[in-house]
Amino acid sequence: MHDLTLLRDLVLLVAVAIPMAALAQRVRTPTVVAFLLTGVVIGPHALGLIHDAESVAALAELGVVLLLFTIGLELSMSRIFRLGRAVLQGGGLQVLGTLAAVAAIALLLGTAWRPAVFFGALAALSSTAIVLKVLKDRSELDTPHGRVMLAILLFQDLCVVPLMLLVPLLAGTAGSVLQALGEMALSVGVVAGLVLAGRYVVPWILERVVGLRNREVFTLCVVLFGLGAAWITAHFGLSLALGAFIAGLVVSESEYGLQALSDVVPFRDTFSSIFFMSVGMLLDPAFVAGRPLVVAGATLGLMVLKAAIAGGVTISLGRSLTVGARAGLGLAQVGEFSFVLAMVAVPLGLLEPAAHQLFIAVSVLSMFATPFVIAGSRGLAERLARLGGGSVLDVEPDQAAELERLHDHVVIVGYGINGSNLARVLRAAGIRYVILEQNGQLVRHAQRDGEPIYFGDGTSREVLHQAGLERARALVLAIASPEDERRGVAVARDMSPTVRIVVRTRYVSEMTELRRLGADDVVPEEFETSLEIFSRVLRLYGVPSNVIAREVEAARGAHYEMLRGLALPDLRLDELRHLGVHAVLDTVQVEPGARAAGQGMAALRLRQETGATVIAVVREGQAVPNPPPDFPFQAGDIVVLVGDRESLNRGVEIFRCREPAGAGPGGPAPP
Repeated sequence: MHDLTLLRDLVLLVAVAIPMAALAQRVRTPTVVAFLLTGVVIGPHALGLIHDAESVAALAELGVVLLLFTIGLELSMSRIFRLGRAVLQGGGLQVLGTLAAVAAIALLLGTAWRPAVFFGALAALSSTAIVLKVLKDRSELDTPHGRVMLAILLFQDLCVVPLMLLVPLLAGTAGSVLQALGEMALSVGVVAGLVLAGRYVVPWILERVVGLRNREVFTLCVVLFGLGAAWITAHFGLSLALGAFIAGLVVSESEYGLQALSDVVPFRDTFSSIFFMSVGMLLDPAFVAGRPLVVAGATLGLMVLKAAIAGGVTISLGRSLTVGARAGLGLAQVGEFSFVLAMVAVPLGLLEPAAHQLFIAVSVLSMFATPFVIAGSRGLAERLARLGGGSVLDVEPDQAAELERLHDHVVIVGYGINGSNLARVLRAAGIRYVILEQNGQLVRHAQRDGEPIYFGDGTSREVLHQAGLERARALVLAIASPEDERRGVAVARDMSPTVRIVVRTRYVSEMTELRRLGADDVVPEEFETSLEIFSRVLRLYGVPSNVIAREVEAARGAHYEMLRGLALPDLRLDELRHLGVHAVLDTVQVEPGARAAGQGMAALRLRQETGATVIAVVREGQAVPNPPPDFPFQAGDIVVLVGDRESLNRGVEIFRCREPAGAGPGGPAPP
């Protein structure tokens, strides 16, 4: 009879995890928290439903390998270079600052220097899995604090490699200095060998595997790279997880990285859930109950220390106090990579049992608290900012006086592509405006260019008041966070019932709520992109520009609810190709009631008045090249014009019906 204990434990784990994950989704809590709680409840220290924690730990170690492999796949050097300074400066200062601060505190408490440094390394890392999941669920990945948190997390993930190499040295297992240096050199050589092999061998193999056009072979090959790299590093005395992480980084740089990630994600999700449940099993509730003040004090103290360091680092990047506080609070927990380091250190004697259990308790409790801390970070950050004077614009006295004199201006929130383009057009038109931005680097560059831009949160009541919102004609929210968009609209509408609020949002689904809060105009990117796509496709087939424009405006006038079907004429403009037209060309459909309807070119004096020339007319699908001067235009005719752009713009108007002002398909024009 086979021993089915492991299978029973695995079935029990999955059976309990499913309702816990469903409950977590209902209460909008990351599933990672549910998995941790599941492990605590059914583990050997609580209900004891699972007795053999070692067998589950074996599955958890496989889960760590796949988790780090997929995180390596999700990281790419191009992504890191794109974030640039925020990764290197922000991540470097956060990791080194936290490590040094925790190590110093441990030394003051009488800990030896080797464990003290290791405690600092454990505390320096935050949870990539939990933080990114919470930010994604809250639509905050593209916010200023979300981007900073992502950059710091990327650097922390990269630090796992050198930290794992340092663990044996800190444990004192390397013997003499020469032996330690030799083992370090061997470790570096193994890592370098994996990177070089992955750089030149992996793409060569994957290219030939892809040529087989067999999905199963490709997936098996990708898993082989991850597990094989893990086995190689373990063979040389390094961590399994280290090899998997390096393999993921290497594969991500190939052109097959995205496909590899999609193939491995299902395995990652399954085994990483087992990993987090096994972490929960390590927590001894009796240990926490016997030392509640020590555990609570250590957890709170560590989270406050990490939040302060990460917040200070964020401010050093030129971000506001509000952004710094929110980023710091979001990175205040202990991360899953810290458990990986602990798993390596425990067998080496670097963590004593009592210290290990305290680490587990603090880590699990900080992970539990993270979703709730991030949810409440805005209010706390704003209170801290007000105390520190960070919620109002930092302006010189002459600038403050200039802002006081502003009226009938435009307030632009966000200086990305949309905000900067709007500012350029307003400047050319002689319309006064003021820009609010939370990226200090952007503010400095724009100020050097002479832009009226200020460092501040454009959704804050105090900042909007100092920017003169009550005297402004329009507010334009050109930011990328749905939460900030909703907040900005609500605050602005409460401050000024008359200001016109224009919002650029990412999704059509946000329109209803933004209009309910008081937005006058909402421009969703995904819908405008769809309009641009169908406009370009229709131009490719020679559909008249005014027909395209009419349908676009009709779709906008329907409040973006649906794309209406297009009733287009059956065009066969191929018959015009023999004309060899190389000048600027446009087509227009004669509209009922247009000035040209029923008249010929001689009566219209088209060329004399506009400069455009009619080279053909398409009527009922038949082309009439070079129509005579007395050829009468009819409603529905497709007129082909040539000329420069200004002439074409004037000529097109002759064939359009001049409707009363404000009576277009989108409804009355705004005042």
